Amino acid sequence: MVRFRPLDAWIDPRGGSIERINIDNGIIAIEVLSLGGIIRSLWTPDREGERSNIVLGCDSASDYLTQQAHLGAIAGRYANRIAGAKLSHQGSDIILDNNHQDNCLHGGKEGFNRKQWHIGQLSDGVRLSLLSADGDMGFPGNCTVQLDYRLVANNLYVEILAVSDRACPISLTQHSYFNLQGSSGITNHNHLLSSPSRHYLQCNEQGIPTEIAKVDGTILDLRQGQTMAEIQQGLAHTATKGIDHCYLTGNTDSKELTYFGALSDATSGRKMSLYTNQPSVQIYGANFLHGTIGKHGDKLASYQGVCLEPQQLPDGPNQPHLPGKSWFEAGEVYHHISRYQFDTF
Repeated sequence: MVRFRPLDAWIDPRGGSIERINIDNGIIAIEVLSLGGIIRSLWTPDREGERSNIVLGCDSASDYLTQQAHLGAIAGRYANRIAGAKLSHQGSDIILDNNHQDNCLHGGKEGFNRKQWHIGQLSDGVRLSLLSADGDMGFPGNCTVQLDYRLVANNLYVEILAVSDRACPISLTQHSYFNLQGSSGITNHNHLLSSPSRHYLQCNEQGIPTEIAKVDGTILDLRQGQTMAEIQQGLAHTATKGIDHCYLTGNTDSKELTYFGALSDATSGRKMSLYTNQPSVQIYGANFLHGTIGKHGDKLASYQGVCLEPQQLPDGPNQPHLPGKSWFEAGEVYHHISRYQFDTF
């Protein structure tokens, strides 16, 4: 049985209040905010059966609105980067919000992570909804979004539907930073990351894709599993200062879930496996997290968490040769579903 517990609301410094709700099915539990669709906490058991929070978060709306790391939030209207903060569709040029190195990142400076969502209850979770108006951060069309977080046994389901009344690129992702050591975790170095993915996107120094490459013979080959420390050491002298790369899932049928990979921690015995219907997953090692305010007012450190972000491909709207589906016509439904499975070993 899933139990629901409303928590004391937070004051939104922009006006109004932020709703908070705790959902617990006896195995795993989450705290969800109406701000940004944020998962503030996610409790899962370790090998001893002791539950602990495994995601990074903040203690106030002000702290969430101050940070730029998208902690636990939904990124959109288009996750990741759009080159030059510009689009072209059927002969029309579209100018987007330019918020990161001359690009539009995660939907712009006032993206979905900063929006106030409406929140309601499901039998096994919560449903959040949002209306993004025509012209929001430059994106065309009134876009209606529905986000479900559901707890089923040891699984967290994230399902997102969206539709716009004008042709528009849509790609939404859940941007939690995971640290499977629990509340005591201060680094991701000992986390083991594995994935059967054979291809990733090579990008320029601004994170814009230049070609699809094979992982063979590179530090980005995760098929046998590597620790985050090994990966970071191999990428320390690159522009990304660690892993911040987009892997292809090979999923060409958005109706089916594909196994992408797993993150595990030998200290706690926790393992998280990701299944998704999205064509790619961006893996980010929190390389530039240093100084972000977390819970208890503590400053978070770089490499303190790991993001696994299922999504359409970065700059997909400007590079139609890339896999996936970036543009959605008026009335066409965007559908994202991902399953995070939590086990112990």
